[in-house]
Amino acid sequence: MYKLLSRWRERFSTQGRLQRAMGWLEHEGRAPQGFALLGRLAQEGMVAAQYQVARAYLEGCGAPRSPAEGVRWMHRAATAGHAEACFAMALMLLVDPPDGRGGDGLLPASLPAGIERWPDPVAATGWAQCAATLGLPDAQALYGYLLACGPESVRDVRAAREWCMRAAQAGCPQGDLGLAVAHLAAQPPGTDPDAVAALHRAAQGGLPTAQYMLGLLHERGWGMARDTGQAALWYGRAAEQGVRPAQARYGALLLQDQADGSRNRLMAETWLRRAARAGDREAAALLGDLHARGEAAIPADHEAVAWYRMAAEHGHALACRMLAVLYQQGRGVAADPELARQWLERAAELGDVTAMSDLAAGLLAGGAEQPATTPALVDFEPAARAGDPVAAFNLAVSLHEGVGRPMDRVAAAMWMERAARAGVVNAGYWHGRMLLEGDGVVADPAQARQWLEQAAMQGLPEACLAAAQLRLEGRGGPRDHAGALALYHKAAAAGRAEAMFSLGALYGGGHDITPDRAQALRWFLQAAEAGHALAQMMAGRYLARGLAGRVDIAQARHWLEHALAQGLEAARADYAQLAGR
Repeated sequence: MYKLLSRWRERFSTQGRLQRAMGWLEHEGRAPQGFALLGRLAQEGMVAAQYQVARAYLEGCGAPRSPAEGVRWMHRAATAGHAEACFAMALMLLVDPPDGRGGDGLLPASLPAGIERWPDPVAATGWAQCAATLGLPDAQALYGYLLACGPESVRDVRAAREWCMRAAQAGCPQGDLGLAVAHLAAQPPGTDPDAVAALHRAAQGGLPTAQYMLGLLHERGWGMARDTGQAALWYGRAAEQGVRPAQARYGALLLQDQADGSRNRLMAETWLRRAARAGDREAAALLGDLHARGEAAIPADHEAVAWYRMAAEHGHALACRMLAVLYQQGRGVAADPELARQWLERAAELGDVTAMSDLAAGLLAGGAEQPATTPALVDFEPAARAGDPVAAFNLAVSLHEGVGRPMDRVAAAMWMERAARAGVVNAGYWHGRMLLEGDGVVADPAQARQWLEQAAMQGLPEACLAAAQLRLEGRGGPRDHAGALALYHKAAAAGRAEAMFSLGALYGGGHDITPDRAQALRWFLQAAEAGHALAQMMAGRYLARGLAGRVDIAQARHWLEHALAQGLEAARADYAQLAGR
């Protein structure tokens, strides 16, 4: 009799009908029947059934998937005080679909009554509070997190800690994570032992976000001794669970030498690729570096271009500059100076100081012909006035060339001197040039020579050439051919063909140094190889006449023909004499 009554109660009581409906819903063949029964119970006002109907609509279980109906029933159950429904509403209201029309499957085309906008973090906080008050540990953790890091209007760090503590005491790892975040939001990372302990518990509980954060603490030595081994361990665990920043950091750490000196480059690249393809710009830039430097497992310039472009399109300044370099050099792509300039400008806009300097130097070296669009988009003046010497240099260039502002050579000279005195080497060189030419300032060859030689001492090839010429001519100071020779050697070592030619001329005789025609020919040949027309003519003349001790008619003809091809008519007499032999 008792069993019969139990079965009767189970069959006809609302709770029994709910259990039967849920059982049918789990079996594919009876899922529609289970959903139909749930629907009747929900219409009768059973809150638990309303929650289950909402889930069924959202998951497409027993009925066609319908986000609109799912949200409507979830909101109805939450309004009636169902804890899980309140928690679900909080989570859903934090979702920001990519296309703004419910592309993630949660946001309905039209909002149900009671919901004014979506997403709505403030409303989400309210629903999380309802679920937390009803005793749901996950909701307590979420509510604590929102109180710590949510919109300004709902923040309450003290209450955040209390709610996260409740969740943590209930054994919820998210509570420990929220507790750690609440502590970290109020104090510098790693300085609170309770926060670190909570983070450890959350990480040990398998939460990937906590594992990533713990990796950060170990890698940066926040509140503990720096330990890249432990950092890699926690990053690796988080990376396996799909945390993109963890994948990027894990890949970066794997590139570093381990204690035994080994490297796992292939695995490092694998993790960096995963992160980069998921949109991590730092990982993409690092992959670009590996390929550009030839350090990847299978290096390729076209791969460097692809990864740098991915990072650049996500606003990575250094990647923009490196992409400009590859386009300039024609590595991995066809050489394209215009695209190179565009990417360099983008890097400058994003604040890359080197790109700013490269643009500025290019403007000064480029003469009158300037591109249609220029780095005028970058306003250097605020930073220059705040004391940034590189910005002062770039502002000087803008004023000198009239880029983005009216040309003002006097103001340009003032900013250029300020940058030069602050130690910007390029500024020192151009300040010297402006003093030499009386460009925006009163001409002062002596001061010009000092500035140019100072820039030359710091290795700037252009300054070495200019200072050497002044020493040769005795302008701004005494003649000093030996000193000029040393400066030309320095510029030649940097690959400057005009310095190589000048060395050939100095060693050829007629100057205040001992002639050495063998050395002269050697330098003429190096400059000729670099495309210097005068050097090609002199190399041809030396080889045709045996001025350095050897005659080589074939090579002489070769170099004289190259000089003529470049339009150097002075080589024609030597070529004609050679042809008459």
